[in-house]
Amino acid sequence: MPPILLIALLIAVWWIVVARSESPIFPTPAEVATGAWGLLRDGTLWQHIEASLLRVELGFGLAFLVAVPLGLWMGWVSSAFYTLNPLFQMLRPISPIAWIPVAILWFGVGDLSPIFLIFISSVFPMMVQTTMGVRTIDRRYLCAAANFGVSRRVLFTRVVIPAVLPEIIIGMRIGLGVAWLVVVAAEMIALNTGLGYLIMDSRNAGNRYDLVIASMIIIGVIGLLLDGATRLLEQLSIVKWRYVR
Repeated sequence: MPPILLIALLIAVWWIVVARSESPIFPTPAEVATGAWGLLRDGTLWQHIEASLLRVELGFGLAFLVAVPLGLWMGWVSSAFYTLNPLFQMLRPISPIAWIPVAILWFGVGDLSPIFLIFISSVFPMMVQTTMGVRTIDRRYLCAAANFGVSRRVLFTRVVIPAVLPEIIIGMRIGLGVAWLVVVAAEMIALNTGLGYLIMDSRNAGNRYDLVIASMIIIGVIGLLLDGATRLLEQLSIVKWRYVR
C-alpha cells in the first residue's frame, strides 16, 4: 500500500504542476495514458517491447554463459585471478555507451550491435560478483569438507557452487539492470525498433511527448518486473539459506 500511495501522490503532483503551468508541450497523465492506449490498441507497443526484450534476452544470456564459468574459475584458481583480474578491472569502468561506435563498426546497424552492447555491459558485473563470491566463501565450509576428506572436484561442486549461488543472483540482478539501460540507449542511436527507438521517433515525429513519457514509464515498469523475476530465484531451496533472517 505505501508504494501505491506514493506513486499516486507523484501522479497527482505531476497533474497539478502541468495544469498550473499550462504547458503546451509537456503532457498530463491522462494524455500519456491516452497515447499509450493508442499504441497498445494498434499493436505497435507490443512490437517495440518484444524487440527490446529479445535483445536483452540474447545479450544477457550470452553474458551469463561467459561470466559465471569464468568467475568461478577466477575465484577458484588464484593464478587465473591474478592474471585476468587486472585486465577486466581496466575494461569494467568503460561506459557501455562508449562502445557504441565500436559496435556499429564491427556489427553494423542491426540487432547484433545492441546485443553486443548488452553483453559487454552485463558480463562484468556478473563475473566480478561471482569471482568475489568464490574468494570470500566462509572458510568453515571448506574446512568442514576437508575434514570429511572430500576430493577437490566434490568440494567445488557440492560446497563452492552452492555457497556462491546467492552472489551469482546478485550479479544477475545488477547485470540485468544495466543491460536494460543499455538496450534503450543503443536503440536510440542504431535501430528502428524497440522502446529506445520509440522515444526518439516520438520526439522527432511531431513532438509527441505523451508517447515519450509513456515509453519512459513502460521502461521503468518492465525494469521493475525483470528485477522481481530475478529475485524469485532467491526463493529456490538451494539458495534460500542465504536470505533467512
